[in-house]
Amino acid sequence: MSGHSKFANIKHKKEANDAAKGKIFTIIGREIAVAVKEGGPDPANNFKLAQVIQKAKSNNMPNDTIERGIKKAAGDIDGVNYVHNTYEGYGPAGVAIIVETLTDNPNRTASDVRAAFSKGGGNLGTTGCVSFMFDDKGQIVIDKEEYDGTADDLMMVVLDAGAEDIQDDEDSFVITTAPDDFDAVSKALADAGIPTASAEVTKIPQNYVDVTDPTAVKGLHIILDRLDESDDVQNVYHNWNEPDED
Repeated sequence: MSGHSKFANIKHKKEANDAAKGKIFTIIGREIAVAVKEGGPDPANNFKLAQVIQKAKSNNMPNDTIERGIKKAAGDIDGVNYVHNTYEGYGPAGVAIIVETLTDNPNRTASDVRAAFSKGGGNLGTTGCVSFMFDDKGQIVIDKEEYDGTADDLMMVVLDAGAEDIQDDEDSFVITTAPDDFDAVSKALADAGIPTASAEVTKIPQNYVDVTDPTAVKGLHIILDRLDESDDVQNVYHNWNEPDED
């Protein structure tokens, strides 16, 4: 079992910030629409939709809001079409940044992402310029306050299902899987009645960059804050060893 999970802390802070601004509901609403259009409105037969519903519930989205989103997407076959795009680049001090977007207006989104990098002193690059610095991993977070079992009990469940590692964070357990094993581990947790705070296939940096220059730190905050403000931005991954906030 590994130790402190810096990446989990970064994700927790971003998600808490998004939830406070209400952006997370917009993000999840679009994900629901895409999942329904791709695989139908029944989560029992659409695992992608089931994952999005789990994400919605972990972010306290009301059940009736989730249901309305599914029904709207199911009955709106000719409605808004969202396009996935990924942008890669560098922030100040060589920090690698990957931006995943879901938008109905790619030109607007590209302009917003380019402006975020420019305002913060970063540079957009070509596809693949930084993605090799990240590993695709399934990541499942268990809130210790919501879990009544022991760490050993949890290990037995997830390792048998194919998990690679469990990190014991201060207030949570962070389970890491290969992308192909994510579904099996998620199902094993559900079958065991173990609640998850979040579960997703994500990108984890292979190495982190420490940044001490105040100007570079300010620029990184500008880039990340501007990206967070865009409803078109679904996920932002970076390898900045961002200091914990008090």
